[in-house]
Amino acid sequence: MHAWEQIQLTLDFIEEHLNEDISTEYLAGLAALSPFYYQRLFRRLVKKPVGEYIKLRRMAKATELLLNKDQRILDTALDLGFSSHEHFTRCFKETFGITPEEYRRSPCTMNYMTKPELLLHYTLIDEGVPLITDGIVLELNRKQVEEPILFAGFVNKTPVQFTEGLGTESGVDPLGALWDRFHEQKESAMGSLEEEEIGVSYPCTEEGYFNYFAGAKVLTETVPEGFQSWTLPEGEYLVCSFEAENFDALVLDALYKANQYLFNTWLPNHKLTTEPFCAERYASHAAQTASMEIWLKLKTD
Repeated sequence: MHAWEQIQLTLDFIEEHLNEDISTEYLAGLAALSPFYYQRLFRRLVKKPVGEYIKLRRMAKATELLLNKDQRILDTALDLGFSSHEHFTRCFKETFGITPEEYRRSPCTMNYMTKPELLLHYTLIDEGVPLITDGIVLELNRKQVEEPILFAGFVNKTPVQFTEGLGTESGVDPLGALWDRFHEQKESAMGSLEEEEIGVSYPCTEEGYFNYFAGAKVLTETVPEGFQSWTLPEGEYLVCSFEAENFDALVLDALYKANQYLFNTWLPNHKLTTEPFCAERYASHAAQTASMEIWLKLKTD
């Protein structure tokens, strides 16, 4: 068994026992390692110490459970293994910057620690061959855009550390407000925008930031008044399509894992380079949307 497989066994165990007291010694035994080497290897592969990872996964689960207003916050705390309302509230606020009560009153999109799928760091697939792992179906293909495609929406300047920490750091999602603003204004476009939506990350002139565009495909040749534009250029693209169980899992978990696989594993091993933008294409932001694509324009010699 490879070392990463031993750590993955313990990650799977943690996920199934978040409401229990989990000791590092027990996890090390599952991985057939000494506690010292287990903690070293875990931190190297997961980028977090064992105890902090368990806490952050409990907090990620809490953002889901707290949306059930029929359950008391104390019961949610107890379900996640916390001994008191106070302890749970303190951990939640340290993690996300707001209390469970504030989150329940005004739910917002959270950036949280995702459960790693270490297989994605060590497995290469051919184009057109699906990879199925941990509830995610992922496939890479090449597609040609014959003519530029126009989108209308809004642009937000975002700190680079947001992308660097996505999937490992926790807090309020800084892009959630941008999507909310776009969806509020989309109806005012009087039917000139399609359901298909796009989120694009591209360089910003200000150091330490990148631009993020949230928008939808334009039905006409004119961008609606009050909206900004972004054009998907013609050319050859590497397209990573993937599916998840629901929209939240798609954008908060599967998207992070697909990006990690693309940029850290697949592209470097295939010696391919791309233009400096990354486009996320959705059928829509509807709750039933369970698939999306990442489009990367391949550089030509």
